[in-house]
Amino acid sequence: MAQSELYKKGEAIRRQLRGDAEYERNKREYDADPAMKKFIDVATETVFGALWARPGLDLKTRTLVCVVSDAATGRHPELDIHLRFALKEGWTEDELTEVLLHLSGYVGVPLIREAMLVAKDVFADVRAKSKAEK
Repeated sequence: MAQSELYKKGEAIRRQLRGDAEYERNKREYDADPAMKKFIDVATETVFGALWARPGLDLKTRTLVCVVSDAATGRHPELDIHLRFALKEGWTEDELTEVLLHLSGYVGVPLIREAMLVAKDVFADVRAKSKAEK
């Protein structure tokens, strides 16, 4: 696929959100499967290049929008990804927990209980990886 300007912007944003090592690992996974390679190419250009790169919101805010959307719709694999992005962009575990708790009054306790279970695992994994890096 020829890389458009939107694709290049999207790739830079994905790399920033994931970090270099995680981006490269993720890229290898997608590149290993032709269908998923096509998927990530489209997502890189259309979601990250066209939406995440738009002016008007910073990346930190955009990560929170995604966390809220994922939790409210029960998209747990995406919630895992976006919680990691949100932590990397500077949201704290306490802030993200409060956001999820606040949502329980609007989208329901069962959905948010499941989101909290995802968050618990993500927070523990990120803390463990951070500790291992030190």
